[in-house]
Amino acid sequence: MNQFRFSRRPDIGDKVRVSFEFFPPKNDEMEARLWDTVTRLEPLQPKFVSVTYGAGGSTRERTARTIGRILKETSLTPAAHMTCVDAARHEVDAVIQEFTDMGVKRFVA
Repeated sequence: MNQFRFSRRPDIGDKVRVSFEFFPPKNDEMEARLWDTVTRLEPLQPKFVSVTYGAGGSTRERTARTIGRILKETSLTPAAHMTCVDAARHEVDAVIQEFTDMGVKRFVA
């Protein structure tokens, strides 16, 4: 297992912040690995973490479930990573509303 090392350079202080991007898990094994990774990265205090979103119902549901779990079980700030290609405006609006209703305040598009 890899060990993460993280240190701030004194000359940049808090001027540089990192974020991490996660992909919603497709099965139970991937979900366990994702949450192991989330747990290991959380102490690094990223500015936010994004969870990718793709067209199609199953990916949308997995993204929403992953973001919901991040909101409930971690101190991380999640961002919904939106894919708007081939989506009608009302579809994008509905997805944004769903995420804001969950408590998401950041979006990456």
